[in-house]
Amino acid sequence: MIRLNRSQWLVLLAAWLGWGFDVFDGLLLNFVAPNAIPTLLDIPLGTPAAKTATLYWTGILTSILLVGWAVGGILFGKVADRIGRTRTLLITMLLYALGTAACAFAPNIWFLVVCRIIASIGIGGEWAAGAAMVAEAVPEKYRVEAGALLYTAAPFGLFLATIVEYLFVGVWFADSPETSWRYVFLCGLIPAGIAFIVRLFVEEPERWQQTSANAPAASLRELWTPAFRAVTFSGFAMSFIAMLAWWSCNAFIPVVAGGLAQASAATKGLTPEAAHALAHEWKLFATSSFNFGGLLGTLLTIPIAKRLGRRAMFGLYFGLSTVAIMSGFGLDLSPEIRLFSYFFIGLTVFGIFGSFTFYLPELFPTRLRATGSGFCYNAGRLVAAGGPFLVGYIATQGTDSLAMALQTLFWVGLVPALGVLLMPWVVETRGRVLAD
Repeated sequence: MIRLNRSQWLVLLAAWLGWGFDVFDGLLLNFVAPNAIPTLLDIPLGTPAAKTATLYWTGILTSILLVGWAVGGILFGKVADRIGRTRTLLITMLLYALGTAACAFAPNIWFLVVCRIIASIGIGGEWAAGAAMVAEAVPEKYRVEAGALLYTAAPFGLFLATIVEYLFVGVWFADSPETSWRYVFLCGLIPAGIAFIVRLFVEEPERWQQTSANAPAASLRELWTPAFRAVTFSGFAMSFIAMLAWWSCNAFIPVVAGGLAQASAATKGLTPEAAHALAHEWKLFATSSFNFGGLLGTLLTIPIAKRLGRRAMFGLYFGLSTVAIMSGFGLDLSPEIRLFSYFFIGLTVFGIFGSFTFYLPELFPTRLRATGSGFCYNAGRLVAAGGPFLVGYIATQGTDSLAMALQTLFWVGLVPALGVLLMPWVVETRGRVLAD
C-alpha cells in the first residue's frame, strides 16, 4: 500500500492528469483520420482514394507528431530544470490543449499539420516535468509505485480518446462524418482547465527548490560526458526501442480494426450502414484490448522491477513483446481473435512504459533530472518517427492494404528483439537513492 501525504498525492494527481490528457490529445488524430484527412483533401469519404490518403497521411502526421514531441521533450526538459517542474507543466499543458483545439478549425491539411506541430511540442514537454516532479516529491520507498501509477494515465488517455471519438463520430454526429471530427478536436481544450488547477494548488518539489538555487545550468552536452554517458545511453536505448514498437503498433489500430471489419462485413453481406457501425465497434474493442493490457502491464512493472531489477524487467518485457507482435500480426487468426491479441500486445509493448517514469529519473541528479529524462525519453522519437510513416507508406503500395499493414507490423516484432540484445548495456538502478 502506497502511503503519501495530501501534498504528495496532489503532485501525483496533477502529473497523472497532465500525462493522461497529453496522450489523449496526441492520439485524437489517429481516431478521426478516416474522416478528417479525406475531408481536408476534398476526397469523397469511403472511396479507395480516401483509404489510401488516410493511410499515407496518418503515417506522415504521426511522424510529425513524434518529431515535435521529441523537440518539445528535449527543450522543456531543460526549461523544467531551469524554472521548475510545476511552471513547465502549466506551460506545456496549455500549449498542447490550444494546439489540439485549433485543429477543429483546419481549412486544409497544411493548417492541420501546423496545429499538430504546436500541440506535439507541448505534449513532449509535459512528460519530463511531470516525471521529475513525482520522483522528487514522493518518499524513496514509494518511487517505483508512484512512477508506475503515473503512467497508468496513458491507458486512461487512450481510452478517453476512444470514447470521445466513438460518441462524436459513431453516435452523436454519425450522419455528419465531414464535420464530426472537428468536435472531437475541440475536446482537446479540456486540459487547459486542468492546467490552471495545477498552477493554483501544486507547489514545486522541495528537492528541486533546495538544489536549483546554487546548481549550474543543465546542459545536453553534459549528458554525454564520461560521468553520465553510460546512464544516458541506457535510458535512451530502452526508450527508443519501446517508442518504435509502441507507435508502429498503436498508430494503425484504427486502420487494422477498420480493415478487418470491412472484410468481415463484405463476407457477411452487411449494408454500408451496418459495416460502418461494425468498424466503430471493432475499433473500440481493439483499442480497449490494447488499453487494458497496457494498464495491467504498467502495474506489473512494480513487482517485477522491485524483485528482479530494472535490467531483467526490460529483458522480460521486450522478449514477450516480440512474441506478442509476431503472433498477433503474423498468425492466421480469425478477425475476432486478432483483435483480442491486442490485449497481449498492450500488456507488453504498452506495459513497459510504466517503468520509464521511475527508471529515467533514477539515472540523473536533481539539477539534470528533467533534462536527462526528457532527452532519453524523447530523443528516440526522432528516429522512431520513421516507423509510423514506413508502415503507412508500405500499406498503400498494395491492392490489399490490410494485408500489407499486417505483414509490415509483423516485422516490427524484430524491434523489441533488438532491445533484448542490448541488455548488457542497461544500467541497473534497483535500490539506488535519487542523487541530488
